[in-house]
Order: sequence, then structure tokens, then C-alpha cells
Amino acid sequence: MTYHADDQRYERQPYNRSGRSGLKLPAVSLGLWHNFGDNRPIENSRAILRRAFDLGVTHFDLANNYGVPYGSAERNFGRILREDFAGYRDELIISTKAGFDMWPGPYGEWGSRKYVLASLDQSLQRMGLDYVDIFYSHRPDPGTPLEETMGALDRAVRSGKALYAGISNYSAEQTTQAARIMRELGTPLLIHQPSYSMINRWIEDGLLDVLEESGMGCIVFSPLAQGLLTDRYLDGVPADSRAATSRFLSEDRIDRDLARSLNEIAKGRGQTLAQMALSWTLRDPRVTSVLIGASSVRQLEDNVACVDGPAFTEDELQAIDKITSAAG
Repeated sequence: MTYHADDQRYERQPYNRSGRSGLKLPAVSLGLWHNFGDNRPIENSRAILRRAFDLGVTHFDLANNYGVPYGSAERNFGRILREDFAGYRDELIISTKAGFDMWPGPYGEWGSRKYVLASLDQSLQRMGLDYVDIFYSHRPDPGTPLEETMGALDRAVRSGKALYAGISNYSAEQTTQAARIMRELGTPLLIHQPSYSMINRWIEDGLLDVLEESGMGCIVFSPLAQGLLTDRYLDGVPADSRAATSRFLSEDRIDRDLARSLNEIAKGRGQTLAQMALSWTLRDPRVTSVLIGASSVRQLEDNVACVDGPAFTEDELQAIDKITSAAG
């Protein structure tokens, strides 16, 4: 059936400016790290992407090695883009990244100009695009001068293959250096993509200040701590859960007492635990957008509804801090 986007899609969530740029991003963006590779039914991926756009999610975030096997998330996304979203390309923000391992040999990962620009060309080919909106250095490379990696991002933008440049997983100090280099090159960094959640607060120790000073936006990933901050594990580990099936989360990392305590606060706010965790990451105006993953339309809808939650009271924030601090 031919897809026609919901006419009310831009009334569903707020759009925030990324730093001092002219680009606005939806408060909730969709990440395609999991659930969009060849190991998942394409029709399920299609249904999630369609529903996301209908809910005002205009930003789809990928990387070269997303999906099983590597590259399959981009390839499957490209197929759905052609078949469902071709007429909406100018309403979409599509991002991808290069930095982690992608192909064998010395030129298949990290931050050399050789790898970064070759990876971008491959990503564009897989998705069937002439350009991406945001292209990231996925991680800093300790063996490559930062000037070389940033120079590759600058080249990607100047070539027209990317509209904006970003970085991910860079420390506050590395971000300061990267921002300076890019300003000198004439291609300011648009955004930083760090991990952040109620139980992973490292960006509060300097990085958010650097981003504000540099005029960069912030889009956070793993806001639900791979599912720890959901009701998924309140009563055990389901056989089909990430803790049971994925190398990214092990059962010994699950703190049910913490999750249950936080869930009580969420209930008092009229939210699910996941909704509250997402709302919490967006409470700081320096956070432009939060990246969610979704394995089903129902999960997507539940998460996107976080934008409808009430503002946090000071008592709620203090209670959350007490619970998470006690858990370490």
C-alpha cells in the first residue's frame, strides 16, 4: 500500500535548535542501531519508520556498521526510503557515522582520511543518497592526528556529500580541540552524540558546558541504558530481551531495586519508566534531542509519548538523584 504521511505529523512533538545553528531536530529521534538489519523482518522496520514519521520524528540516525551484518541497516533503510519516503526527502534529517570497525585491514576503522571518506561513499551507495544531512566521526582515534579526522569531515561537507558535521563519543577536552579545528577550517561542528542517562551522567562533568560554549547541539544515545531504565526487567529477564540475547547487556548489570524505585516515581508522574527516563534526559535545554531505538510500533509510540509528560518538580529530581547515587 502506498504510504501517505499523516497531515498532523508536525503537531506531535517539539523541534529544538541544534546549538547556534539554523537546524532544528525533533525532541525524539529514531536510532537504527538495532532492529533494522537483515536479521529483522523488513516489514517490521518499514512499519516503525512510517509510524515514527507520522509522529513527527524527522531524524533517522544510522552508522556504517549498524545492522546484522554490518551495513544492512543502511541498505534496508535505503530501500524503505526509496519505496516509502522518496517524496519526503527534504523533510528528513538522515545521519550516518564512520569510526568503528567496518571492513578488514588497516583502512577499515578509526579516523584516517582514507577510511572516513571511503566509508561515507559506501554509506551513500547503500542508502541510495547523494548526501546525508549529518556525518559523524563515530569515535576519536588515538593513532590519527585530530586535524586529519576533522579535515576529512570538512572535506565531506565541502564536497556536498554531507550538509553538517558531528562527533560522537569524544571527551570534553577532545571536543574542545575538535571544535577549534573545525572553526578554523570554516566548517563548525553541528552536534555531539554522547551516551547519557539517569545512571550514566558523564556528560554533566564538563562536556555539556563545552558544547554550550562551542555552539554545538547534543543528541544523546542509550537514554534507557540498553533497557535497564524500562519496565522490561522489573520482574526478571524475558527470554527475548536484550539482556538474554545481546552482547551489549548482561544480566549481572541489571539493578531491579533501582528500576523499581524509579518506576514508583514514574507512576506518580503518570508515565512509564521509559517515558520518565527519556523526559529526564530532555530536561536540560542543552540537550537538543534524544535517540530512541524501537523493536515494535507499540514501543515506539510509548517512547515518543515522553514529550507529553509533565515538567519535573524539584522534589522528583532530588528523589531520582538520591536513588541513582545510592546505586552508584
